[in-house]
Amino acid sequence: MRGGFRVHVVSDVHGNSEGLARAGDGADAVVCLGDLILFLDYADHSRGIFPELFGVENADRIVELRTARRFEEARELGRSLWAGVDRDAAIESAVRKQYAELFAAFPTPTYATYGNVDIPRLWPEYAAPGTTVLDGERVEIGGRVFGFVGGGLQTPMRTPFEIGAEEYAAKIEALGHVDVLCSHIPPDVPELCYDTVARRFETGSAALLEAIRATRPRYALFGHVHQPLARRMRIGATECVNVGHFASSGTPWVLEW
Repeated sequence: MRGGFRVHVVSDVHGNSEGLARAGDGADAVVCLGDLILFLDYADHSRGIFPELFGVENADRIVELRTARRFEEARELGRSLWAGVDRDAAIESAVRKQYAELFAAFPTPTYATYGNVDIPRLWPEYAAPGTTVLDGERVEIGGRVFGFVGGGLQTPMRTPFEIGAEEYAAKIEALGHVDVLCSHIPPDVPELCYDTVARRFETGSAALLEAIRATRPRYALFGHVHQPLARRMRIGATECVNVGHFASSGTPWVLEW
């Protein structure tokens, strides 16, 4: 018989409801660090909300432009495609369909926070009693204190849940000292922020890095960077871990004590 406590951690689910339904197998609890929605799969351009609305050829083109950091051209293509379409209604309808499936797949108990592509205002409609949503809040899991910081910082990508650096830092400050610091985005460390496939630096948080150095949690867990240059790194007393791209792996990261 297994002793101790076991938590399975996932991030960047991006539509993988089948894997999510199995994520709690053998665990006492599941932690989800956000990005449930699949808007556009950069590995398979036929999957996600964007190709469903506009086709694979347009998905190919917008990925090409974004990867080349030609963001203004990507935005212009987007504007032309969305012309005459009720953008908000179309996206919300597609997101609601995904959320209904994904939240139904969450194991019990799950502790979850938002990613930068999520739409927080919709979560209360889908989160069942076994799913606890936290953002700028703490919770005790198996005798350890976990703090959660959701969302991402503002970028040229303009994803749905990006906030200003001051607002993000205030959420971190509200946590105080925790044993496990959970966020969607990584601390602002080049090796943790660089995506080796997209060949670009994703936006990390300087405030997270400061909090890690000041409060010295045992772990800092995050996702967001799908193919990071470094998956883990020790900063002082803290083990910083990118828990992996769950959409492709279907395998949670395991924390035991």
